[in-house]
Amino acid sequence: MGRLFGTDGVRGVANKDLTAELALDLSVAAAHILAEKGTFAGHRPRAIVGRDTRVSGEFLEAAVVAGLASAGIDVYRVGVLPTPAVAHLVNVTGADLGVMISASHNPMPDNGIKFFAKGGTKLDDALEDAIGSCNSP
Repeated sequence: MGRLFGTDGVRGVANKDLTAELALDLSVAAAHILAEKGTFAGHRPRAIVGRDTRVSGEFLEAAVVAGLASAGIDVYRVGVLPTPAVAHLVNVTGADLGVMISASHNPMPDNGIKFFAKGGTKLDDALEDAIGSCNSP
């Protein structure tokens, strides 16, 4: 199997390639991988979750929030915002993690999940690979 994460997160046709189950699993895996790395050491972790206007964003957001919350992360839903705004909020609030649900310019049936590290930057490729490997068959 190839790399699950592309250059800008995990993308695919919503409810076919990118299911609620996968969104939940990715979120739980991200929480565990970041915790193992020490990102959350000494405090209760916080995450910012945003999405675009795609209808599928609602069920994917619910799955992401459930996965993060089940792993002990306080989740702040910020609703419909552009991707740079979510990255900015992660940075200015000091959140430990950010998640944007959007497929950007891809066709409407698609959607995607992008993770941001503390500071609002893209997660390191090695971390994405570790998260993706938790979801490989």
